[in-house]
Amino acid sequence: MGRRGFELRRWILLEGHRLAVTGALLSVTFASIVLMGSIWTFEMQMLLTETEAVQTILNSFLSGIILLVSIVVSINSIVLSHDITSIGAQEKRIESMIEFRRDIGGLTGDDAAPRDPDSFLRVMATIIKERAHSLENAGEDLDDEIGDSFSEDITVYVDSVAATAEELESSVQQVHGGDLYALWLGLETDYGPLMNNMRNFTSTYRSHLNEDEVKEFNDLMEMFEMFATGREYFKTLYYGKEISELSRTLLVFSLPSIIVTIWAILAIDANLLPDIWAFGLSPLLLFVALTFTIALVPFIILTSYMLRVATVSSRASTSGPFRLRS
Repeated sequence: MGRRGFELRRWILLEGHRLAVTGALLSVTFASIVLMGSIWTFEMQMLLTETEAVQTILNSFLSGIILLVSIVVSINSIVLSHDITSIGAQEKRIESMIEFRRDIGGLTGDDAAPRDPDSFLRVMATIIKERAHSLENAGEDLDDEIGDSFSEDITVYVDSVAATAEELESSVQQVHGGDLYALWLGLETDYGPLMNNMRNFTSTYRSHLNEDEVKEFNDLMEMFEMFATGREYFKTLYYGKEISELSRTLLVFSLPSIIVTIWAILAIDANLLPDIWAFGLSPLLLFVALTFTIALVPFIILTSYMLRVATVSSRASTSGPFRLRS
């Protein structure tokens, strides 16, 4: 995910802070309501003066907000239930994480194994590239006919692996946007074809390779497996963090939205509508547009977060050894 300038679609789906995206979507919503009221002035005035219809819509919003918050909090409880387990399960989980970090530390010769996606991707890219280049000398003892075919195939394969690793390494060095950016780089790295090509390659030439050369291929495959494991683990951490932030943000903003919606319903029922003109716009139009926009805050917050979660999930399903057809 290198810096390629501002892209609105990418900013909304991935890069933008979720509150900033929420603010942008709310601004568009408010502007759209005001614009429709300004273009179809007479028809909109008739609709707005039907206070019972407006009250019905606001009542629906109020019920929807409460239901939405309840559902999201329930989803967050399901996510948290993953962490609420027996001490035995917790012990196995911690042991697995320590063992995985120990394996990476053993590869780098450093006990301080990477703890974040940025460092993990950098280490994996370096090791994968080194192990790919170690295959260049494989097959030197093969006869001419098989040796020429092997040499051509291994050169193409090593170049493809090295190019993928170098691209990942370069992107990680250029981007400093937090864990999500590093995670997205890992999701954009499609290692599945590289693993499949290696399986096809070794099945074709395995009988012609010695034990050391087979071990070198197995070592590279091990790196792909470790890369896949680390990527999936960081993706799981991201989902938990994103759902928790969504729940917290919804709880913070839903209460003001509920209060404003209730106040608007009571104000309409008592016929206490504002009569302040602004920018030549009808007070009733501004009142309804602002009220509807505030009532939609929880739904827009949910939309902004789910857009990014769905984008990450969609990308994760299109890379790896297995994938779904679109």
